Amino acid sequence: MNSAMRAPFRPIDFAKPEVAVERRPDGTIVLRHPRPLDAGVRHILDYLRDWAEREPARPFLHQRDLKDRWRTLGYGEAWRGARAVAQALIDRGLAASGRAVSILSSNSLEHALMTFGAMAAGVPLAPVSPAYSVMSRDHAKLKYVIGLIDPALVFVQDARLYRKALAAIDMGGRELVAAEDLTPGATDFASLLATAPGPAVDQAYAKVGPDSVAKYLFTSGSTGMPKAVINTMRMLTANQQMAAQLAPPKPEDRALVLDWLPWHHTFGGNFNIHAIMRLGGEMYIDAGRPIPGLFDVTVKNLRELSPTGFSNVPVGYAMLAPVLEGDAELRARFFRDLKLLSYGGASLPRELWQRYQDMAVATIGQRIMFVTGWGSTETAPTATTLHWAIEGTGNIGLPYPGVEIKMVPVGDKHELRVRGPIVTPGYYKQPDLTQKAFDEEGFYRIGDAGRLIDPADPIKGLAFAGRVAEDFKLQSGTWVSTGGTRLATLEAAAPALQDAVVTGHDRPYVGLMAWPNVAACQKLLTDPANGASMAKLARDPGVIAHVKRGLAALNARAGGSSNVIRRFLLLDTPASLDAGELTDKGYINQAAALAARKERVEALYADPPGEGVIAVD
Repeated sequence: MNSAMRAPFRPIDFAKPEVAVERRPDGTIVLRHPRPLDAGVRHILDYLRDWAEREPARPFLHQRDLKDRWRTLGYGEAWRGARAVAQALIDRGLAASGRAVSILSSNSLEHALMTFGAMAAGVPLAPVSPAYSVMSRDHAKLKYVIGLIDPALVFVQDARLYRKALAAIDMGGRELVAAEDLTPGATDFASLLATAPGPAVDQAYAKVGPDSVAKYLFTSGSTGMPKAVINTMRMLTANQQMAAQLAPPKPEDRALVLDWLPWHHTFGGNFNIHAIMRLGGEMYIDAGRPIPGLFDVTVKNLRELSPTGFSNVPVGYAMLAPVLEGDAELRARFFRDLKLLSYGGASLPRELWQRYQDMAVATIGQRIMFVTGWGSTETAPTATTLHWAIEGTGNIGLPYPGVEIKMVPVGDKHELRVRGPIVTPGYYKQPDLTQKAFDEEGFYRIGDAGRLIDPADPIKGLAFAGRVAEDFKLQSGTWVSTGGTRLATLEAAAPALQDAVVTGHDRPYVGLMAWPNVAACQKLLTDPANGASMAKLARDPGVIAHVKRGLAALNARAGGSSNVIRRFLLLDTPASLDAGELTDKGYINQAAALAARKERVEALYADPPGEGVIAVD
């Protein structure tokens, strides 16, 4: 056994896992947490208000300014700003009209204050992916979501940066509010903050109830135009109460995180910032992203901070690992106060989990728990949670208190469905899609598959088994589990691959298109002294040989055609956000990548093989 595996985990006071199981004659399994969900706060901003009253000077949000210095927003200042913005929105008639405020730009202090102000006034918020504005050429998705929501007010951080996007949408009857570089006709956000709040704010705040619409959050739009998911106040408060019951905060704990997850997404905008607010912690807004060219920003920030918790997507952990391994000072700072690591959206390769444990033990003498969960925009966001230490990865935990997971048999796994107070009432202005999204018992059909880690012992948790719609059949009729195959290939070829797309629908065998991990592959180069770009890595004999050996070893123990990779190719260009291959959270959209690179898919199955295609055996 690796000596690091004998080291204890850094302790965290999480509740023990519990589950109640109902097994039905048709093979359906229903999992529930046996403890009821306790009553939580009435309004999600009650957390902000309470900290503002108790410790107004307590720091809350931090963001770098144009001079690269950290700006800080305290709890008291944030609550005063929220009330001022709320009054400004009430004065404009938004609270009475029910029309939304839409935010087009990235995370910022002003973005936060506009969000809190709208929620305090009971005005629905509709944050939109900045990619729809600044990276899209036709602005088709932006025009669609603005037309669907019909916001009364549109906020952007920088009016000049969003000039083309604003020109593409119908701004008739909508007020434009900007915090920087105002264009003619734009309202200065500072004027909203200067509004004196009155009794109307307290009255509007008191009117917000569990069924009030807090937000419209948009799905990724990977299979069409984005859907507007209704997020109620009940969904937001219930999710935080669930987390609080399984990890009661201690007064002496001071949470500090560096976080880039976007607030127009459910995890960043619903869970992370609300959890920090609940805990009275500090969030440093990270302008970095787990993509080439922006990840250096994250590393720079980590050189100045010692987080108590760190959350990222698996590709972010893959990019950070070699940086930490090569920098003892950064590694010491990173692990010094760290209590937990969390990931979501995709499975974390065990190889990565092991590398972080090795670093933690070498640095602080203890291992660090990796926690995760599972859910979607429609579940605000998490329905299950892994809140106990396990050896390795692949476990998405068990239902939160108040949540039920129905597992409906589909082949050798189960389709997962969700019911509980975190589930959306539906899609805005799309009753047909809402009806299709729920089964006859009111469970939300999330579209994911899963299985019990141990069917005889459900307390061990659930394993995510991919998207039901992403699995496919080979020509032979054999089913291929895309999620499981992708994860197996990343682990087999570790640390060479950053991510991968599995191919083979109606084909004779399984193939793979993969992106090299630029940082990790430098050590695999035929001539490491020269360094290499992604394009050079994709052709380098040393990198290719390493991946081929890993996949050959995987094939040797595969045990069936559905798990054997016959051919692969290394991609020489990054995944495209504009083409939909890469979401702005760093996840690979398998369907979009297959569509965008169909010529490369054809090359995998050509006879003779196309350029860059490698036969594994």
